[in-house]
Amino acid sequence: MKPISKATLLLAGLPFIAGIVSCTNTSKDVASTSEKTVVLPDTMQQYVTDRLKIYESVKLTTNLNQLTSADRKILPLLIEAAQIMDDLYWKQTYPQRDSLMSAVKDERAKEFIRINYGPWDRLNNNKPFIAGIGAKPKGAGFYPQDMTKEELEKSSLKDKYGQYSLVKRDSSGKLITVPYHVAFAADLQRASSLLKQAALICEDAGLKKYLNLRADALMTDKFTESDYAWLDMKTNALDLIIGPIENYEDNIFNARAAYEAYVLVKDKEWSKRLAKYVSMLPALQKGLPVDAKYKKEKPGTDSELNAYDVVFYAGDCNAGSKTIAVNLPNDELIQQKKGTRRSQLKNAMKAKFERILVPISKELIDKNQQRYIKFDAFFANVMFHEVAHGLGIKKTINGKGFVKAALKDQYSWLEEGKADVLGLYMVTNLLKQGELKGDIKEFYTTYMAGLLRSVRFGASDAHGQANMQCFNFFKAKGAFIRTQAGSYQVDYDKFGIAMNDLSKLILTLQGNGDKAAVEKAQKENAVVSTELQNDLNRLSKLKIPVDIVFEQGVDVLGGGL
Repeated sequence: MKPISKATLLLAGLPFIAGIVSCTNTSKDVASTSEKTVVLPDTMQQYVTDRLKIYESVKLTTNLNQLTSADRKILPLLIEAAQIMDDLYWKQTYPQRDSLMSAVKDERAKEFIRINYGPWDRLNNNKPFIAGIGAKPKGAGFYPQDMTKEELEKSSLKDKYGQYSLVKRDSSGKLITVPYHVAFAADLQRASSLLKQAALICEDAGLKKYLNLRADALMTDKFTESDYAWLDMKTNALDLIIGPIENYEDNIFNARAAYEAYVLVKDKEWSKRLAKYVSMLPALQKGLPVDAKYKKEKPGTDSELNAYDVVFYAGDCNAGSKTIAVNLPNDELIQQKKGTRRSQLKNAMKAKFERILVPISKELIDKNQQRYIKFDAFFANVMFHEVAHGLGIKKTINGKGFVKAALKDQYSWLEEGKADVLGLYMVTNLLKQGELKGDIKEFYTTYMAGLLRSVRFGASDAHGQANMQCFNFFKAKGAFIRTQAGSYQVDYDKFGIAMNDLSKLILTLQGNGDKAAVEKAQKENAVVSTELQNDLNRLSKLKIPVDIVFEQGVDVLGGGL
């Protein structure tokens, strides 16, 4: 057995363990005190075994016959580049992966480590599940483990809040920053070369341009030009989201971006159905239920709504709860000038609906309302969540700059909460205008079931905190009741009122850039009550999965490549 070195674990800010092995015949609840070996207790083994059961395995496939010969040659290159992003994400979040995997002998524990990209359970408030491992560092691998938040804030580093750099110490112990393209040069060169190879084969002019520019951007950390090129693509059948994108992993400053990738195949028929909604954003912005000063901004209308089959997830988007829709780019200036692309990952979305949301609704939604659970409503609620990121306010009204800069580490969870509730606002108003078909009861009931699905992820990340805020706010407003039978019943009139009230609250908090008020709202609302947790435990006893994991890659896609 290869031991984890003391130096490695000290660098990680974790307690030293000389090695970890599985144990099937000890009943101890604490780790062995052997000098060379830490024994995984039965209790922890049982925990891993139980937690693996919360995931449902799903094959990521698509109809390859719809692709041209050139596209089928490109697809493996994009997947290979995505796999490099996966390795980079490990380096950012848990650089000791290889040492840990060598030390752990239990295959179930290894599988759970792979799912969570480290020894902390992402869907259970980052609970450590390997003996001797301490709490998950808030700064992941972006910062020195001995660095305090105040130390960086007081430093004179120009790039102290940079998206694309690591904070390290030099030989004298002084804080310095190292750009990603320097820290990860060899990996990024390989990924860049793969994108260049794909561009040589590519027949679609827009995709060719984007691949070349994104390849260059990976080597420079300058992504703006490639972001614009990505938004300009219109006729491509394949799509690739790749690079350091989201800030969720940085729980100190919400500043540094983590690597990820999605490899996508466009569903052109569904995409055509969605195209009309982006042009409606300016009118919807004017109707937001908030004072006029919080809705003066004009959302971009060059955005696109597209539906895709996703064939590969890598890095950040594959850690914890799996993303089923994407709204990018995150750059506020690009959003204001050009808009965004909202990508609906239809095959992953359908898997979550059929295997998770429908079984949850049968247990927790009132029997008289279960008939309103519909996939089209689920699809629309998720889609308009992403569209709603473009609504509201990007700059504070009082000179504090962009909302993201003013709220810092409190920004992401509140922004996700905004998108949740304004997505529902969009659905409500588009139904009233006749631009969306269906019964409001379908959308509200499916939204309620979706909340009960999402709150199972806990309140450890931005999405989980947003879900809990919405659940607790709607409960306080009487938007739903918990019946004596232990099911949830929607009050459709109060649901709409609560939607408007929460929209106003969030937009006001964002517009004021009041970080202290947002922190207060988080502490009060982003919590899971005992009653709710007991209801969620019923779902676990019924073996209803919490989330999905993927069988993916070239081998899964089959012989069409």
